[in-house]
Amino acid sequence: MALEIAPASRGIQKARARAGFLFALLAAAAAAPLSGCVSLPQTEGLRAAAPAGLPARTELLDVAFHQQDDFLCGPAALAMAFDAAGVAATIASLTPLVYLPGRQGSLQAEMLGATRRHGLVAYTPPPRLESVLREVASGTPVVVLLNLGIRLVPLWHYAVLVGYDLEAGHVVLRSGDAPRKVVPIGFFEYLWQDSGYWAMLALAPGRVPPSAREPEFAAAVAALERAGRVRESRASYRALLERWPQSLGGLVGLGNAEYALGKRAAAERAFRRATLAHPDSAPAFNNLAHVLGELGRHAEAEAAARSAVALGGPTLAQAQKTLAEILARRASRP
Repeated sequence: MALEIAPASRGIQKARARAGFLFALLAAAAAAPLSGCVSLPQTEGLRAAAPAGLPARTELLDVAFHQQDDFLCGPAALAMAFDAAGVAATIASLTPLVYLPGRQGSLQAEMLGATRRHGLVAYTPPPRLESVLREVASGTPVVVLLNLGIRLVPLWHYAVLVGYDLEAGHVVLRSGDAPRKVVPIGFFEYLWQDSGYWAMLALAPGRVPPSAREPEFAAAVAALERAGRVRESRASYRALLERWPQSLGGLVGLGNAEYALGKRAAAERAFRRATLAHPDSAPAFNNLAHVLGELGRHAEAEAAARSAVALGGPTLAQAQKTLAEILARRASRP
């Protein structure tokens, strides 16, 4: 579900004052012992047992701070994440891409889309405290969507998670006009949970985050490719395949990227690997057939196309078209 940062009916100063009051009030409440009416399951899990291999504390001191103006927490959070990924950006340059004046805020779709347009992989990690803490420990700041209001009257706000201390029980945020806001982990979860624990990473091409899951990360790289950043997606597909060598999405995606860049032989190698690793994938055989046909290897192309047709499925019509084109090409040869 798309969420906005703040209700358009509220004035800037009023919203800021209310957010500051609620932030202080909820922080005090979160610091108190948990009651039966407050559910913080992930915080309780961390208190019960620290995740294996997770450092006790980390803080990313080099993440540049961009102070938020008005309701521009979306552009401010992205500017910080982009800078950390090696892409220079400012609130002013990002505001036209993500800020919706009618909503006085930024929706997640715009945040993800702007990230891709800048040549970065926009990845939403699993909605777990452990996942975002591992990302910070690996050196990546995490954009998080918080509700500084109440569920009936939400006040959505993007902040950037840059540190944590499990022993002290707090996290560190770049938020609003605060370059280093330290809040209890339980308070952080309380503010975060209404967004469905939504978070996003802005990743440089060729980088696979520790929290990545293969299908979701392959989809994130494919979205980067669809945004027209083919070279960047190729680097990320290659990195994906280093972690998951048999990934169908990675192999087909790499083949598509190589093809788009005019690298027919490289595309053929990727598609062939896909057919060997996934002999039941009609799209892999169809793509292989198409490239083989363009390379003039018509007998191999026909065999691959017939395999795609035999496998059937949702891409049957496309496979039949590819086979017909290859047969016509063979028939026209002297």
